[in-house]
Amino acid sequence: MVTSPDDQSDPFDAIVDAPFDAALSERYLVYALSTITARSLPDLRDGLKPVHRRLLWAMRQLKLDPASAYKKSARVVGDVIGKYHPHGDASVYDAMVRLAQDFSLRYPLVQGQGNFGNIDGDNAAAYRYTEARLTKTAIQLMAGLDEGTVDFVPTYNGEESEPEIFPGLFPNLLANGATGIAVGMATSIPSHNVAEIIDATLMLIDNPHAEHAQLMDVFKGPDFATGGLVVDSPEAISAAYESGKGAFRVRGRFSTGRGADGTWEDSGIERLGSGQWQLVVSEIPYMLAKGKLIEQIAQLIADRKLPILEDVRDESDENIRIVLVPKSRNVDPELLKESVYRLTDLESRFALNLNVLDSHRTPGVLGLKLLLQEWVYSQIDILLRRTRHRLDKIASRLELLEGYIIAYLNLDRIIEIIRAEDEPKPVMMAEFGLTDRQAEAILNMRLRSLRKLEEMELRREREELRKEQEELQALLDSPARQRTRIKRDLAALRKDYAENTVLGRRRTTIAQARPTVEFSMDAMIEKEPVTVVLSQRGWIRAARGHLALGADAKGGDFKFKEGDGPAFAFHAQTTDKLLIAVDNGRFYTLGADKLPGARGFGEPIRTMIDIDAEAQIVAIMVHKPKAQLLLASNIGRGFAAETDELLAETRKGKTVMPTKPGVRLAVVREIPPEHDHVAVVGDNRKLVIFSLEELPVLAKGQGVTLQRYRDGGMSDVITLRLEDGLSWTMGGESGRTRTEKDTVMWKVARGAAGRLPPNGFPRDNKF
Repeated sequence: MVTSPDDQSDPFDAIVDAPFDAALSERYLVYALSTITARSLPDLRDGLKPVHRRLLWAMRQLKLDPASAYKKSARVVGDVIGKYHPHGDASVYDAMVRLAQDFSLRYPLVQGQGNFGNIDGDNAAAYRYTEARLTKTAIQLMAGLDEGTVDFVPTYNGEESEPEIFPGLFPNLLANGATGIAVGMATSIPSHNVAEIIDATLMLIDNPHAEHAQLMDVFKGPDFATGGLVVDSPEAISAAYESGKGAFRVRGRFSTGRGADGTWEDSGIERLGSGQWQLVVSEIPYMLAKGKLIEQIAQLIADRKLPILEDVRDESDENIRIVLVPKSRNVDPELLKESVYRLTDLESRFALNLNVLDSHRTPGVLGLKLLLQEWVYSQIDILLRRTRHRLDKIASRLELLEGYIIAYLNLDRIIEIIRAEDEPKPVMMAEFGLTDRQAEAILNMRLRSLRKLEEMELRREREELRKEQEELQALLDSPARQRTRIKRDLAALRKDYAENTVLGRRRTTIAQARPTVEFSMDAMIEKEPVTVVLSQRGWIRAARGHLALGADAKGGDFKFKEGDGPAFAFHAQTTDKLLIAVDNGRFYTLGADKLPGARGFGEPIRTMIDIDAEAQIVAIMVHKPKAQLLLASNIGRGFAAETDELLAETRKGKTVMPTKPGVRLAVVREIPPEHDHVAVVGDNRKLVIFSLEELPVLAKGQGVTLQRYRDGGMSDVITLRLEDGLSWTMGGESGRTRTEKDTVMWKVARGAAGRLPPNGFPRDNKF
């Protein structure tokens, strides 16, 4: 503020002392209310936000009706931001572009000429290059603006006026939907089929007590501009509309394809002959850019996350055509479909949140029935306002007609008064009982209107207006007539959007999904034999095929880095899961298909799973469903564990046997189904054998005592079939195996100290 030198007032006198939190909350509340009521939420009555309403109003003022020529979009945007909407031109043009896109709006309100963007996600051309005009739907939405149906409010600068809402009968809120994020609330309304909206409304007008389930018999659900499939159950869809909140699973559509014999098939498979086939996507979920979907699928192929898919091609023109080429003709088409649905946005969710502003500008979430009722009430109010406005016009016209007829009945005297009197109006009013308007109208009559024929026309017009006046008054006095009038107008509107019209035909199919195959990433892995080798330093690789292993099943002819050597080697399939046990008691899981090839030395296993630096791998094996493993620590405690419980879902693995300082997981061995006993040998060279039934099956824990030690700990543990006896490999080059059948003297209860093993037992105390 600039002050003169003579002004001695202290500028700080104008500062108001107020608590900061109160001042902030007051100002934020004003901002929040402005955002909710004047920007983000649509009005229930016309389904528009202020920017869209102002755009259409400006185009109407420019007379851009469907029959007129196009005008530059820059002209429209300029009028909108100059007269009605004081915001950036980019935001206004973006809103205008969306109103013109047939893949964004189910029933476009603007007809564009030029580049208005595409479903690939490309932007529209600048507004200086495009042209636009209104569609028939927009005209229907604005019908009645000149008939006193709505209030007009001043624009932001007070120079113009704009309608508060649009009075047309077109149900735009549900027909075109709306999305918006306000402060503390949001709205998300999908588009719907106009014929179904009108059918549900007519049912509600005929029976205000109709149940929600009855409405859902005719109101099927969303009808998106881009088609697709809604695959939720009818119960879930109905529940969402009853509460006003929910979500829909929307899928793209695989088109029907022409078979090898030339006939059309409904399976979505396009036959190419010689057993070859491909899938063609013809519709994608609403609000999904086609380019983004193709990028997602291509990335899955590049990352080998969808190995049953060979290629994706975009063969679209004005219609969408995305071709998916399978890896081979033996791939299950239904599995490929389900895989693409699960791994890409070809299946997405669209939220339903019927949060709108009612006739009192109050936001609220409404169920379908209440929303339709409120809309009908608003249309009846508009009908009454139109009727009263027309009655006022009729009364005004009848007043003039009565004056004209009096003038014709006394034509000679009227002419005499006009010729003789300086001020004829007062004389006429006094002599014939005319009103000021009637006298003024008579004085303004043309001479050629003084024909006899004109008098007859005036009398006929008066009779017609009186008849119309009676009908309109009866309409005002009768709620039943009002409902009948609304029903008649809705039925007439429905003809323009009937099921047999291009615009009215339902595009989105609503049918609950029935997956024919169970989706699994494992099912998409091509099964191949591999030989897995893990080195002593933790380098892992998988060679294709089942290669020969060394005599000790450690590495065979594989080469290793200097100072490294084989630790584990075994045969597997690419579809197998590998269990890795570490001495700190954690188990990890790796897919055999994720292992590096055997051309080099492989890769460090620690780059694939998060193993502690000081931890050592105890065992690595193929996961066998419903099998059991024997786990034992170096202090002689252990238990049996189900292999299915050991699978880990993350890189961090799963703790199965919590360990303490000085304690480590020492042995992990598979328990064959036929084994019935456990043999344990300690560092003190004592052996015990006890029944497998004494070993508990746990998902996690330190286990129970297998053998008691005075000094040292456990050396090895194994399971056996008591009938077969205890076997071990003899030393030397012979490779003979010795079996001790008579094990009675070592068979004791679990937790005993044990006795020295049979003669010839290996000196390293390993079975």
